[in-house]
Amino acid sequence: MRFQHIVFYWSLVLPVVMSGCDSSDQPLQPEETPEINEPEAADSTVLEVVSVTTSGTENQYTFHVEIKSPDKGCDQYADWWEVIDTSGKLLYRRVLLHSHVNEQPFQRSGGPVAISSDREVLVRGHMNNQSYSLKVMRGSPGSGFVRDTLAADFAMGLEKEDPLPEDCDF
Repeated sequence: MRFQHIVFYWSLVLPVVMSGCDSSDQPLQPEETPEINEPEAADSTVLEVVSVTTSGTENQYTFHVEIKSPDKGCDQYADWWEVIDTSGKLLYRRVLLHSHVNEQPFQRSGGPVAISSDREVLVRGHMNNQSYSLKVMRGSPGSGFVRDTLAADFAMGLEKEDPLPEDCDF
């Protein structure tokens, strides 16, 4: 209890004593908080596959894909996500029928995808006016998925393969 009284006393007296030491007769300013280096924010101008989980069984997997995209309406929106193998073969594509301007990030599920639990695949997204995102998820239903980055020219020919979106609803 006595210690608390002393601390309280010095918390009252110390600022008064310290202000008398300042020759400028200006109140002392608290020290500026040092700048904290935060990790860089995600790039809000490109689509990013944020997470991938799966459910189901061998050759019948449903993919649950979370996407963050700079949707602005039908002129700029995420129009599909796809599952491809590591050689660039299209295994599944989930066409998105509308923009998700006010729903970011958003999750959509699709399947079935006919792969084994240990088959490594890539999940990537596509913007109608920007092509494929280089930010993807790599993994398998058995081991899970991690972030990865693809080369800009990886499996670009898939952009013309069906199924493709017919129109944007809104």
